[in-house]
Amino acid sequence: MADVKIKHYTQPAGGWGALRATLQHLRHEGIVAQGTALLLKSNQAEGFDCPGCAWPEPDAHSTFEFCENGAKAVAAEATSKRVTRDFFSAHTVSWLAQQDDYFLEDQGRLTEPMVYDPESDHYRPIGWEAAFARIAEHLRGLASPDEAIFYTSGRTSNEAAFLYQLFAREFGTNNMPDCSNMCHEPTSLGMPESIGIGKGTVTLEDFDHADTLLLFGHNPGTNHPRMLGTLREAAKRGCRILVFNPLRERGLERFANPQDPVEMLTNHGAQIASHYYQPKIGGDLAIALGVSRWILEEGTPDAAFIAEHTHGFEAFRDTVLNTPWAQIEEMSGLSHADFQEIGRIYERGQAAIVTWGMGITQHKHAVATIQMLVNLLLLKGNMGKPGAGAAPIRGHSNVQGDRTMGIYEQPAPAFLQKLGAEFGFDPPQKHGFDVVASIAAMLDGRARVFFGMGGNFANATPDTAKAHAALRQCDLTVHVTTKLNRSHIVHGKEALILPCLGRTEIDIQHGKPQGVTVEDSMSMVHISQGMKEPASPHLMSECAIVAHLAVATLPESRTPWLGLIADYDRIRDRIARVVDGFEDFNQRVHRPRGFHLHLPPRSRIWPTATGKANFLAHDLGALQAERFVPQTDKRVFTLMSIRSHDQYNTTIYGFDDRYRGISGIRKVCFMNAADMQNMGFQAGDQVNITSHWTDGERLAEGFMLVAYDIPQGCLAGYYPELNVLVPLSSHDDRAHTPTSKSIAVTLAAA
Repeated sequence: MADVKIKHYTQPAGGWGALRATLQHLRHEGIVAQGTALLLKSNQAEGFDCPGCAWPEPDAHSTFEFCENGAKAVAAEATSKRVTRDFFSAHTVSWLAQQDDYFLEDQGRLTEPMVYDPESDHYRPIGWEAAFARIAEHLRGLASPDEAIFYTSGRTSNEAAFLYQLFAREFGTNNMPDCSNMCHEPTSLGMPESIGIGKGTVTLEDFDHADTLLLFGHNPGTNHPRMLGTLREAAKRGCRILVFNPLRERGLERFANPQDPVEMLTNHGAQIASHYYQPKIGGDLAIALGVSRWILEEGTPDAAFIAEHTHGFEAFRDTVLNTPWAQIEEMSGLSHADFQEIGRIYERGQAAIVTWGMGITQHKHAVATIQMLVNLLLLKGNMGKPGAGAAPIRGHSNVQGDRTMGIYEQPAPAFLQKLGAEFGFDPPQKHGFDVVASIAAMLDGRARVFFGMGGNFANATPDTAKAHAALRQCDLTVHVTTKLNRSHIVHGKEALILPCLGRTEIDIQHGKPQGVTVEDSMSMVHISQGMKEPASPHLMSECAIVAHLAVATLPESRTPWLGLIADYDRIRDRIARVVDGFEDFNQRVHRPRGFHLHLPPRSRIWPTATGKANFLAHDLGALQAERFVPQTDKRVFTLMSIRSHDQYNTTIYGFDDRYRGISGIRKVCFMNAADMQNMGFQAGDQVNITSHWTDGERLAEGFMLVAYDIPQGCLAGYYPELNVLVPLSSHDDRAHTPTSKSIAVTLAAA
């Protein structure tokens, strides 16, 4: 770890800093020449298809469309480092458990299947056939299929996800928690009730036509940097960009495009936010209600749109107008002057897009907040016209596509009916476990086998102590992965690591290279094909792993598992007959840029129970009364977990958070300077953080205070280090998403 340094960052996001960081990571992975070539041509015959975040590609066949984090993802996957049987022979699992997460993933690519040997406390090599036989033996030995849990990461391709959910349902369970349970589940639940679908309603081209953008609760500079290019173009043509974020984030203020010679030479960049508002953590619902009230009182709602296309306007109007301004301002953290300014800007706009991320979804009332944001769009008719609509910003590259393919613990009956008819079996109808319920089920013995298709369940989940105990309670844990991570060290009584191909690697089945597809945040589906030699000859594709496991576990299955993986076009033909919107899948996906899924609200068609878009009102007073208030004499702060710039999800690339001025450390707590002074602390002090919940307290020790531009009463720190503070039972009222952005905490000197 480098020396700890805290220094305010004054440069624009992107620019020379991004280029330097990219080169440093290519050097660190030992692939400067090879990595540079990959960044110019990866997963596409004539360009770069980023395997990282789910932000759409402006042109799937263009070069130099990667961002810094995309480059880090490619470098990490293409690394020259290897984790072989010699590595596991040299290190016990107990020793590995003492190492940090950066160390574990930095060892490189896994090269062959491994099985845990409890007698020696080492992982040992195991053949693929023996590995599948051992998993199948455990699965067939369960008293009920519902004692197995099949988790999915957002990196899994459409083809692998479809096979995976098919296997789980043929096995007999809907226990399919996924990373959506921890991020955008409130979007998937709240939006269908409002407009009939749980996806964004805009395309990338809509950003070219919008005159107003309202950005809530996300930080593109770190989490989806390619969005900055889109925001830069919008800002340069005069689009008003209103940012709502408790923290001052450099990527939302100024961005220098590495492809622009003038911006690189001047190192000045383009201004992104025209207006930047810093609400209290969790104040976004009150903001949406407050702007709606301004429009109702002083603006001009789109009466024609409301009359023709919406339902429930009167109840919504009454709720909004009966909410006192004092309550709106207190809960939001914004002033009345702020609301007047925001209202006037939104009123003048002819086409507005509202975007949001996990700063919205990881709260107790996340579903309500999302529905209020949709209400705000409906109020001005900003749905179903060019340049207008809702844009939830997803995380990993195919987290949305996995859900489309049926990775869901509460599948729709119509989907199950088509799936059963296509493959000749009766799918289970009983709803399965989401992430929170899965941890509880493992803890109390109702679930005994955990199978993880990618991801890092041990680090991604809330309430770290309980999540780790849950995994250790299992009879068997299995993880499909490319690199070592915490979930392989926190394992069940028996454990297997199954190494798979990465997205950038050549996937050969029956002598023919295969491509896989993904669905981005804006419902564009496109194909990508790896072009790099695999890290080891002993790797299998995710599709092949699922198929071989199914053959070993389901001897009576009528599905031609091995025949399907011989040519992934065969998988796509089956998807086309089961998944709505994927008709003629193979024909359409091979076109340049692929195809866009039909979204009825874009045509002002509303597949809701009322046949219209629904205004869904939420009373601030009632929601505020439901908030948990700790019984303590100490000052209570609201803490939110965030990502460092040197990480992607649970993957830690290093110890620098460049845009926030942090170097060499991750255990930090960002705090308002006035709060620090009032508490008798100074920047650099070490503190212990205690979270408070109905079931008791949780402790995170040894965090360094950093003075930062954040509202008083609010704190922030990095995920996953702060997951230990998030109670398992503290989640959204309906979607069960952990409240990682709203944790009641107190501080004490370490």
